[in-house]
Amino acid sequence: MCGRFTLNQSSEALSKIFRIEKIPDLAPEYNIAPTQRVTTVLHNAETDQREFQKLHWGLIPSWAKDPGMGVKLINARAETVAQKPAFRSAFKHRRCLVLADGFYEWKRQNGKKQPFYFRFSDGQPFGFAGLWERWRPLEEKPGSEEIISCTILTTAANELVQPIHARMPVIVAPQDYDLWLNPQMPTPERLQQLLCPYPDQVMTAYPVSSLVNNSRQNSSECIIPLGEENPLPENIF
Repeated sequence: MCGRFTLNQSSEALSKIFRIEKIPDLAPEYNIAPTQRVTTVLHNAETDQREFQKLHWGLIPSWAKDPGMGVKLINARAETVAQKPAFRSAFKHRRCLVLADGFYEWKRQNGKKQPFYFRFSDGQPFGFAGLWERWRPLEEKPGSEEIISCTILTTAANELVQPIHARMPVIVAPQDYDLWLNPQMPTPERLQQLLCPYPDQVMTAYPVSSLVNNSRQNSSECIIPLGEENPLPENIF
């Protein structure tokens, strides 16, 4: 699964890499957790341009009676996303990129869960394959409002992630951004080909402090390696 990730890139860097003209200043985020608002890129059908949006993490299907359903839908399995009622419409028509520059997974060792941080070796940001949905309350009540939410797709882990966790978030290759974001893509089979493990050769990983276990912690200490001289215990891989 993907339950925590980071994004601490400058707005200028994100604007250039994802070809978006307007991205407001973003505060560094070192411990993004479910139900928080996440930075995404969508395709605007009216302007035929990419656009930046902050979305609620935890997809709420349009037919859900209660928005609390989104807590259970922070991830969607790539293998079944085209068939599951909660995701199949969004998979066809409402895809997005969830922006990140690293993510966490946990491995149980020595009687506790040790967090590991995964990122690209060059430190560049990337886009998770995401889906988005628009939810409106069935009855208009004071304080009720529309919620635009999203989920992150997951797939089988690559060789770097596999010793820590069996699955990893789907990372979309830059050359496939337009294809993934195109709401008119008529062949789901072509999209399915993008939902594979990202090459491990361009990634790196290391254990980090248990600070990240607390979602209220949001400092750069969350991504500092444990034991800089030997960041990976010899028996891990």
